[in-house]
Amino acid sequence: MDVYLIRHGLAGESGSYPDDRERPLTEEGKKKTRLVAKRLKELALRFDLILTSPLVRAHQTAEILLDVGLSDHLELADYLAPDGAIADWVAWLSSWKQADASTLALVGHEPSLSTWAETLLWGNSQGVITLKKAGVIGLAVDPEAPIAHSSLFLLAGPKLLLAKS
Repeated sequence: MDVYLIRHGLAGESGSYPDDRERPLTEEGKKKTRLVAKRLKELALRFDLILTSPLVRAHQTAEILLDVGLSDHLELADYLAPDGAIADWVAWLSSWKQADASTLALVGHEPSLSTWAETLLWGNSQGVITLKKAGVIGLAVDPEAPIAHSSLFLLAGPKLLLAKS
């Protein structure tokens, strides 16, 4: 199964909102995220399901992915919030029985997504991967044993994804 970890786009200044959970994408963040989403579509990506953190900036990012046509299905997932646990996602994954599903998108935050990627790759976090805003990590994940049994096939920030050829 291919799992794409996607960090939310550029958001309002941290600390400038009474509730950080409500911090939205900036106009520049929306624009760049839409360009990244369109590029992913040009690369023929399609997600069977997009799971997103319930925080506004991540949910807005997921909605852009949906709007661009990268999926028809979006679900909120509390475990993708900054204080979420990969064990909760692994439990969800083991109970998710989609016969035809082969591609998931998880939209969330740093440092959680990088930590999750490292845990899926090596069994623990080593602090060596950093995901830029609107960046993407692609992992081939064994749904039966995802921890330390995954392989990396993509690590790209928006600058690389949007580079002109």
